[in-house]
Amino acid sequence: MSSGRILAIAGVLLALATAFGAFGAHALKAHLSPDRLQVYETAVRYHFFHALGLLGIGLALRTIDSSPLRWAATLLVIGIILFSGSLYALTFGAPRPMGIVTPVGGLALIAGWICFAAGVWRH
Repeated sequence: MSSGRILAIAGVLLALATAFGAFGAHALKAHLSPDRLQVYETAVRYHFFHALGLLGIGLALRTIDSSPLRWAATLLVIGIILFSGSLYALTFGAPRPMGIVTPVGGLALIAGWICFAAGVWRH
């Protein structure tokens, strides 16, 4: 993935995180149990932080062109989709086994940050 594409994806993910956060704060608060609302808020928080991180990776790729940084970006996108996506789904009543996907997404996020560290360390 190119720096420009990563930055564009980060922008879309940040817009979605903002919209999901606002939706949770204004529309869902009255309709979800406190437990489900907490799960939703965790999904939004991780979505937001890692989308911001993706933005940083895209900017770093403008000066450090390395394969580990591109892998980091890919893993962060996969991690956001799997981790936050599974939590969003569970919030809205997805079957409980969907929760198996959440730690896989977390591992993708961790692996992405390890790739990022390796890529900038080598430089």
